[in-house]
Amino acid sequence: MDIKTAIQVIEDSVENPRVALPEEIFYLISRLTAMINVDLLIKDKDNQVLLSWRDTEFSGAGWHIPGGIIRYKESLEDRIQKVALSEVGCKVHFDPNPLAITQIEKHHATRGHFLSILYRCYLPDDFNLNNGKKQETDPGYLQWHSTCPENIVKVHDVIYKQVINNTNMEYFSGKILYEYIENE
Repeated sequence: MDIKTAIQVIEDSVENPRVALPEEIFYLISRLTAMINVDLLIKDKDNQVLLSWRDTEFSGAGWHIPGGIIRYKESLEDRIQKVALSEVGCKVHFDPNPLAITQIEKHHATRGHFLSILYRCYLPDDFNLNNGKKQETDPGYLQWHSTCPENIVKVHDVIYKQVINNTNMEYFSGKILYEYIENE
């Protein structure tokens, strides 16, 4: 099979790239180019940050700032709202200027290179945290944290610890590129 035929087979297997990609194709693309994602920094009136529990092959188990990868031809604003709805359960208001832009390079090839854009987000006044029947170590479980927990995923410990702990906030004002490069 030549490359044009192989590409056509791949394209034919994608129903709508604006919605999602089949996992195998998404992983292939993530081995060929950087992924761009938004992260949502959500704080309450007591300055606690809302974190979500994740347990994935690529980041491991731990607390994670809600976030998601931008889909094909999707705006940053749409991805912010879709992440908020799917991970927090409601739409958010957000500052249009990002707090930080971070480049993440991990040692593994699949899902190993990201540009992450951190946005300050605000919940509606009537927001109530509701985990339903989820337990603390179930993916998607939400919890408020006054400081950066020890069991936060490694990459967020490195790039977001200061903002979670409310220290050195001026570091995170404006479009700042911060690099996290994981050693093998």
